[in-house]
Amino acid sequence: MQLKRFLLTIALLTAYAQFSAAQTDTAFVRVPLRYTDFLAQVGQQNLLFAAEKFNISIAEAGIESAKIFPDPELTFGWFDNGQRRMQMGFGFETALGWTLELGGKRKARIALVQSESELVRYMVQDFYRHLRADATLSFLSAIHNRFQYRVRLASYQSMRQIAFSDSIRYRLGAITEMDARQSQLEAGIMLNDVFQTQADWKSSLAALHLLIAKPVSADTLLLPEGDFSRFERNFNLNELIITAQNNRADLMAALQQKDVGEKMLRLAKANRIIDLGLAAGINHTSYVTNVIAPTPSFTVVSGGISVPLRFSNKFAGELKAAKAAQAQADLLYEQAELQIANEVTQAYFRYEAVKKQVRQFNTGLLAEAQAVLNGKIYSYQRGETNLLEVLNAQRTYNEVQQNYYNTLFQLAATLVELERAAAIWDIDL
Repeated sequence: MQLKRFLLTIALLTAYAQFSAAQTDTAFVRVPLRYTDFLAQVGQQNLLFAAEKFNISIAEAGIESAKIFPDPELTFGWFDNGQRRMQMGFGFETALGWTLELGGKRKARIALVQSESELVRYMVQDFYRHLRADATLSFLSAIHNRFQYRVRLASYQSMRQIAFSDSIRYRLGAITEMDARQSQLEAGIMLNDVFQTQADWKSSLAALHLLIAKPVSADTLLLPEGDFSRFERNFNLNELIITAQNNRADLMAALQQKDVGEKMLRLAKANRIIDLGLAAGINHTSYVTNVIAPTPSFTVVSGGISVPLRFSNKFAGELKAAKAAQAQADLLYEQAELQIANEVTQAYFRYEAVKKQVRQFNTGLLAEAQAVLNGKIYSYQRGETNLLEVLNAQRTYNEVQQNYYNTLFQLAATLVELERAAAIWDIDL
């Protein structure tokens, strides 16, 4: 009898050791990260945003280039009459030429690049609007994956306890070997799910490092802090549309593109006006000493104006292209207004729908699923129900939990998308 108890104890300890060894790998350094700190680091350290801001410097350098006047041209020359025997002498000449731009070309050119520079600023602002929203979604996704991992881990631990209890009950003859094996199999399947959700969680943590340009390692990961408890808002759709049309940087960019089109047309018209060439020169000839026609040295000062014959002006390709670009910019601005109103409206409807889904969960659906599962486990341990009913209750509870956290995440995500579309921002965790 004592030998049987000893063998039974060894078997139980072996089974417990097997289940205990099947633990997930959570041995990594977790660096807490608050949302406000994360967003500040994104604005300061994100490499793509830093590269995008160089477009402003490039555009400002273009303004300096547009201010340049045409460079003068200085020429030098020397000549020898080639009659050394007749002593015809030699000489040199120098001339200075410069193009005088007429029609306000330089002014139009500067106005165009200044307008383009302002357009670039709006585009950079819009880039950050999307970057801020995308970074926030990545932050929320990491939190969401952590919750999903906890749900899977808790389900596995619950099934592991059932499997361990079943191994004892099987040794005592209370259940069949098939039931004990079934519970162990279900625990193994759930452990695989834990491994997958853990990998998803760690991957989402690693993605945060990329957004703030920090090296990532397997043993040290950023751990976002926060939950999904602060994402319910009440909005007025018409006010959101008006706010978006007043504040969206991409709409400002579309409006600025109209100004760019006007400046391009003005420059194209200025370019059709002829420029004048101004020239001044000095020509010096040395004295001639031959006996037939001796000539003293002399210096000639000259000046002149050159007028180009602009036969190419009958081809108005640049002017036509500028007019077409201006008309195109007008249409694109109208399209941008409609697009913004449409984006805000769609995001608003999605957000309101998810709010209703969250309220449905808050009516007690999650607690009801938990109560059913606890009841099934209690009945199974007393031998009043079978393992299949426990597994069905466990799967139902898992699905309810996962759907609950998915819905909370969707509520946060749709709020981010709505505020991205409306060009407002009050997200905080």
